[in-house]
Amino acid sequence: MNPALYISKTGLAAQDAKMSAISNNLANVNTTGFKRDRVVFDDLFYQNQRAPGAQLDQNNMAPNGIQFGSGVKVVGTQKQFTVGSIQVTSQDMDVAITGQGFFQVETADGDIAYTRSGNLRVNADGVLTNSQGLPIIPLIEMPENTKQLLIGKDGTVSAMVGGETEPAEVGQITLANFVNPGGLEAIGGNLYKETAASGEAVEGVPGEEAYGQLEQGSLEGSNVQVVEEMVDMITVQRAYEMNAKMVSAADDMLKYINQTL
Repeated sequence: MNPALYISKTGLAAQDAKMSAISNNLANVNTTGFKRDRVVFDDLFYQNQRAPGAQLDQNNMAPNGIQFGSGVKVVGTQKQFTVGSIQVTSQDMDVAITGQGFFQVETADGDIAYTRSGNLRVNADGVLTNSQGLPIIPLIEMPENTKQLLIGKDGTVSAMVGGETEPAEVGQITLANFVNPGGLEAIGGNLYKETAASGEAVEGVPGEEAYGQLEQGSLEGSNVQVVEEMVDMITVQRAYEMNAKMVSAADDMLKYINQTL
């Protein structure tokens, strides 16, 4: 079998994987707090017919070797945790993180998940939640007859209640950070889970140390750059076409051998 067929097959599979990532990036271009994916490739093992520096005779060594690669493989995908554009909404329940950090929410099974999406809500019990109704951690309960919610840059949550003229502090939003955010597991719904690769979550106050400040009345948009993704898509399409042509060329070579010999 012509090795070029298998090598080209790995190229087709790799470019197909990258196109899937680009498609997902473009599909989420308007998703609040979405972080784009980048596909990482490695070349496969090499067949060494002669190693570089091999002894040719008593006095001479080969200046280079004879090595044939076996194709390409997908090593993994990386989330790019650059901050997206901040969109002003002027809504009290919208909060953007202008820097590093993640909101913490409690999932239905009692675990902690992390998100950059600041579409906050108040459920029927007066608990502050994300857009999916998952409670924000630490738990913050809004008093009855709350007229206005105030969220400071340091995460302090206050409420204007009834006929009161001064806001009452009701809780504190904290952020979590990781040594390697790229190691977080994306589980959908703009949520991530801690893994051994991400390291343990380190909780802190917004605006302190490496944590970003909170901006009420704003949302963090996706960090997907449409023009960049379109250029990548064209590049992937051309690479896919070249690999497909290589498959066709290798097949023609085998056909010629079968018909001639």
